Amino acid sequence: MTDFSCVITGGGESGEGPGDADALRASVASVLGQSLRGSEAVVVLASGTDALLRTAARTLADSAPDRVRLIHADPAVRTTGALRNAGLDAAAGRYVLVLTPGERLHRHACRNLWQAGERSRADLVAGRWSRAVGEGGKEQEPPWQDELYARSRTVPRFTDAPQLVVRDALVTGFCLRREAARRHGLRYEEDLAHGEILFGPLAAAAVGRITLVRRLIVTGRAVPDRARDLTALVEAHRRVANTLDAQGLPALSEERERAFVRDHLVPLARAFPRLPAARRTRTAATAARVLTAPVPDGLPPLERVAATLLARGDAEGVLTAAYALSRPATVCAPVVAGEDGRVEWDDRCPVDVSELGHRYRVFGEARLMNRLTRCTAEEGRLLLEGRLVLPPHGAPDTPFTATLEFRARGGARAVAFPVDDVCRDGNGITWGARADVTRLLRPVGIRDTAWDARLIVAAGGVRSVSDLFGPQDVVGGAVRFAARPRLGRLAGDTWEPYITLKDHLALRLTARRRPARTAHRLVRYATHFRPARQARLLTRALRRRLDRYRSRSFKATAYNAWLTRLPVRRGSVVFESHMGRCYGDSPRALHEEIRRQGLKLRSTWSYDTSPDGFPADARLVRRWSWRYLWALARAEFWVDNQGFPQHLRKPARTTYLQTWHGSAYKRMGFDETRVRLQNAPQRERLQQAVHRFDHFLVRSEHDVNTLARAYRLPEERLLRTGYPRNDALAAERTRAESEGRLPRPPLAGALGLDDHKKVVLYAPTFRGGPAAGGKQTRRRLLLDVREFAERFGDTHTLLVRAHYLEAARLPVCPPGTVIDVSRHHDVSEILALADVLVTDYSSIMFDFALLDRPVVLYAPDLDTYAAERGSYFDLRERAPGPVTATQEELFAEIAELKKSDIRHASHRAAFAAEFGAYDRGDAARQVVAAVFARQGASRTTDHHHRPGAGR
Repeated sequence: MTDFSCVITGGGESGEGPGDADALRASVASVLGQSLRGSEAVVVLASGTDALLRTAARTLADSAPDRVRLIHADPAVRTTGALRNAGLDAAAGRYVLVLTPGERLHRHACRNLWQAGERSRADLVAGRWSRAVGEGGKEQEPPWQDELYARSRTVPRFTDAPQLVVRDALVTGFCLRREAARRHGLRYEEDLAHGEILFGPLAAAAVGRITLVRRLIVTGRAVPDRARDLTALVEAHRRVANTLDAQGLPALSEERERAFVRDHLVPLARAFPRLPAARRTRTAATAARVLTAPVPDGLPPLERVAATLLARGDAEGVLTAAYALSRPATVCAPVVAGEDGRVEWDDRCPVDVSELGHRYRVFGEARLMNRLTRCTAEEGRLLLEGRLVLPPHGAPDTPFTATLEFRARGGARAVAFPVDDVCRDGNGITWGARADVTRLLRPVGIRDTAWDARLIVAAGGVRSVSDLFGPQDVVGGAVRFAARPRLGRLAGDTWEPYITLKDHLALRLTARRRPARTAHRLVRYATHFRPARQARLLTRALRRRLDRYRSRSFKATAYNAWLTRLPVRRGSVVFESHMGRCYGDSPRALHEEIRRQGLKLRSTWSYDTSPDGFPADARLVRRWSWRYLWALARAEFWVDNQGFPQHLRKPARTTYLQTWHGSAYKRMGFDETRVRLQNAPQRERLQQAVHRFDHFLVRSEHDVNTLARAYRLPEERLLRTGYPRNDALAAERTRAESEGRLPRPPLAGALGLDDHKKVVLYAPTFRGGPAAGGKQTRRRLLLDVREFAERFGDTHTLLVRAHYLEAARLPVCPPGTVIDVSRHHDVSEILALADVLVTDYSSIMFDFALLDRPVVLYAPDLDTYAAERGSYFDLRERAPGPVTATQEELFAEIAELKKSDIRHASHRAAFAAEFGAYDRGDAARQVVAAVFARQGASRTTDHHHRPGAGR
């Protein structure tokens, strides 16, 4: 028996096109190329198939008669579903798989599916699939597959993997045991155009065991034409939902409704700017006819707006929603106040969009949609008309003036044209401009052939700049103007307005007359004939060689081999904080203590991306630059709190002071499971990097028993001084106890904090891993800051401090309620402002406890986190404050903060005494005396006398 039968249909109600024969060849070739040789292609052709496709199918069958079977369907079989059923009947393999022409099997797809099915005895085996997107046909997997196929597994029923039926996961990329398909009578619906959407869920509901493999099975699936096939897509979706309801699974049916909006209706709305006006109107009318069910709850506001407008048949409204979907921070509609203080999209679409924060955006700060309504030629000039949406609040009452500007793409040149017609019409501004682009827009003709348009509107001394948004058909093909480049008409002779891929108006310089076209052909020939191609290849090779010399691996090799031989410059210190991301923490405290004592030390600070905020009196070098490596090689002292690059060897006469960045709750170093699972060379590299430390600061015996032991640091390298960064916290506590909390430190004024509102600092821990490679990632906070602002905004201000390797995604909230302080350099200054700290597992709780102020731990995943990462103690038993597992528990603690403070005061004091025993307020002075005094330099340990150490 054949192991695998792959059914491929040709013809049917989809009709044939010029590419159908090529698509069939590609699908059959992928079957013949399988590493599992017991796989066959069953090609089923409709009776009305054209001659070209029939010839291609016959040629394929003749080329491999033992592996390609050609089935000519009965004349009564016309639909794709009927053709697929004929293929299922003709299949002879143990497993059967159905491909749409153009879909291609991965080389090992059949083997992976067959092995998984034989091993698990499952009747259905499914894997990943990808589709071609964009003009270049780049393969892309649906993002929801990452969770569904995160690991290979077998489930007893489809409800244990609900995404199989909630999403269109089973439209391709799966196989059925042929005997099970016949036993359960599984057939494609012959009256349904997109029957594969329904067949997969029906099969999943009928069979028992299902195996999921995390391998890619099918590529090349076509993206459906949702504007054309909307009726069929909706009908297939409804039948799937009815199937789920019949199975007694209304929750999955509701989730399916939301997924259909995200997977089909929202992409359809996004495509509206690229559809002609007549097709937009027809599609909206079709949507109004077939989308009869209410839009489901639980969707993001803009997706709900787009689905609602589609269901109402509002083509112009969908066009506006499409722009808003791609630019959520832009005010695109005249939002109105609804019930209970909610903000709704507009009068015709009362969808709650309060989450977008448009009511807090004011003119000059908000991004506004500027809809281009007309683009044509009039008396040799470019005539543009449009309408700018105004924000709901903060629009000036003074008259508006406007300027139309064209700016060279990628350059600084800009040409402005006056806008004479500016008129306010309630919640927007209509405008019109006539631009003599032939006379005033004079490009050079090289590298400035594209110019983007934007409108600058001013009122009351406030400006608002907006691009000109328009659908692709707003610009007619006959709108052209003569161009006069500075290099002459051979560089280009015509200006053509067009709509970019981002739906904005722009001008491009083109060659339409014979002299310019001839010149362009000559330039192309000169840059593409063989000597020019060889010159480009040589240039690329030289560029790659230069890139190699600029690479970190080459720099590390050169540094270790040559720069470390340079003599040490006495009195030079290189400071680094959090891998150059900030001027703060203990390195900053030591730098300022050295300045206060007037020590004659030459300070160098490293920065990662920008030198803003770093001290002006110090030498600044960019991390991993040659100046950075030169400074490290010649420095007498290295000072940092995280770790200089592991691959850089410490010079023999350099003293490395590691101040570290916090006490440990989670397991660190060689105590981490991740490190213990590494191979020996990886662990050796970590040990060599840690062995560079000459001094390591600890703030309690807890650090000695955890960090020092985890990094295998000997006793003689430990300095029991506390953290210099915490000297400021000790001083702030003394000041607050003697003088009171108010006035707050000067930073409060810069942040606009109200003295009469409580300041809550939310500082979650880092939840990434080493795979981040030191790059900053954006993450959604576990705390709903918008809900916090709604409940406590009148009496509290929330400061959000993300980890330095992460960036927080904050929604727009009322002014003064939520402030992002993640970019502030020194966290100690932020801690001094806070009245209460909310964190999870961050070491910041050990520092904040020194202030003797309330700490609330918000740890909804405490048990999971402790099990996966490991911890040094039970947080619930030794926490400095209440440990909350839900947001409601957290808000309850904040609402009753005084009672909570009294209840946990003794716990907080014990916590500070245990974990900050050496933080007495004089750590910086002690460290400077111990390390930077001349007698301290003589105690430097030369680790390079040991084989392999210090690398």
